[in-house]
Amino acid sequence: MSLLKKLVALLITGTLILSVLSGCGTKDKKTDITSTSEPTKTSEPTKTAEETASTVVEEEIAEDIEVWSVNNGYLAVEKGSDMYNYYKKQFGVGIIQPYIEWNGGATYQEQLNMKIASGEMPDMFLPINGMEVDLVKNNAILDLTELIPEKAPNLWKIVPQEVWNVVKSYDPNEAGRIYTIPSVLDYGRIGGLIRKDWLDNLGLPMPTTQDQFVDVLKAFRDKDPNGNKQKDEIPTGGREAGRWMDYLFGMYGIAMDEGHPDWDIYEGELTYSAVTKNMKDALVFLRSLYAEGLMDAETFLNSKDKWEAKIASNRVGVYFHWATGAVDYVEEIRKSSNIKADISILPAISAPGYEGFYTMKKVNKPIWVIRNQKDQSKINACLKVLNGYADKEKWTDLYLGLQGMHWDMNNGSPAKLPDDRSKMQNIVFSPFFDFDTVDFTLMLYNAMNTVEDRKWSMNQGIRNLEENQKHVKSIAGDGLPASVYGDYVDIKSKTLYVEYMTKIIIGDYPIEKFDEFVEKWYSTGGKKVTEAARAWYKKTQ
Repeated sequence: MSLLKKLVALLITGTLILSVLSGCGTKDKKTDITSTSEPTKTSEPTKTAEETASTVVEEEIAEDIEVWSVNNGYLAVEKGSDMYNYYKKQFGVGIIQPYIEWNGGATYQEQLNMKIASGEMPDMFLPINGMEVDLVKNNAILDLTELIPEKAPNLWKIVPQEVWNVVKSYDPNEAGRIYTIPSVLDYGRIGGLIRKDWLDNLGLPMPTTQDQFVDVLKAFRDKDPNGNKQKDEIPTGGREAGRWMDYLFGMYGIAMDEGHPDWDIYEGELTYSAVTKNMKDALVFLRSLYAEGLMDAETFLNSKDKWEAKIASNRVGVYFHWATGAVDYVEEIRKSSNIKADISILPAISAPGYEGFYTMKKVNKPIWVIRNQKDQSKINACLKVLNGYADKEKWTDLYLGLQGMHWDMNNGSPAKLPDDRSKMQNIVFSPFFDFDTVDFTLMLYNAMNTVEDRKWSMNQGIRNLEENQKHVKSIAGDGLPASVYGDYVDIKSKTLYVEYMTKIIIGDYPIEKFDEFVEKWYSTGGKKVTEAARAWYKKTQ
């Protein structure tokens, strides 16, 4: 019986003891496989994916592959190490992953670029910030169009066909080829979060209008809701470059992805949300919050760690993050302040004249590409890993990681061990994050919700995940390929937007400067990018 089936059985009997693994912005990823078979050729169209997967054909498989992806401070996976041996047993392929600091993706991208430039590209890796476009143009990553159905049929089946069609539109050569593996999500993970216990302490209702929301922020600023008799509360805020404040922009109907403006229908056409009237009005509002001390004065200086530390230290009233991430934060707050906090979903608020929402994207950024190389055994090994990566029977095993390092038995049931990044090697493959469904996530959280001392926190994660679905909306630009940005580096990197947005909010620029930003954006590539985006939208719709 697979561990997934065991977990379901344990859930039914109420004996499972697991601790939570909550998401934190960026996800771990990847795969698993136990079959050593090679599928038959796709020239036999009558075979199903299952039949193809079970056809045994001997082929050369490399012993090891080097894999690069997210690592949020855990130990590297070195050849011969415990996790190397674990993956070797799971996949029949050894996984080697050096430690590369993530740093919001900046350090990872820098190190990966250096690795590629030196001619030592990893066998399989997470592309970032559209780098796959140039790699495709230079024939540096593998064309997977025929290889996935043939050698990774589990993956071919688990990704909906309409999503594969979108992925084909990513081909910068416009030949409709598949080069990237997409992340597919069928629910809204992220939303606005508010300290419900602070509202209760001050006798305030959950805000549902913008005026009520501002009144709540003022009360959080002035009335000591954390009860420590210090004026140390931060009503709301975010991170450098305006990251993770989507709920404030969302009040104005702005499509936003973790602080990055996105594409949606405005005035009847697909348009970049940063250059709309919606954005101008939102900046007026955020400027007023900043001027009144309702937004963290260090918002545009906060690193990820610094901002999260403020939330965990019982100081932040409203923030934006994963709905289930409340579990980690309330437990950290309990450790730091001995308070059982209640972090609830903030309903999506609509500014006057607008319809507010939290952005949901089904087709997420590419998560894997494979190096185009002469060593066919390495290619076969990567595809073998990808096939197992999409095998749902293995997802719970991969979630738990290595027994004795990431989890152990507790009263006859598997239990996650306390997080210790100085001793734990990185869990490289977490496919349930990349092909997640709300039902699977709720199953995991309900299965983990048996430890009496954690039920109060776990229940918040379960409640928030369900509640957040009432406030999310899919956007028209879901799946827009990075290729639409062409060679317009500043447009793709949002450099111009970040400059004007930041300076307008903190008061260095008058709001009238927004019109200058829009003019510059269109004249420095935005017009061409918009034409390409609308052509893509017309074709894919």
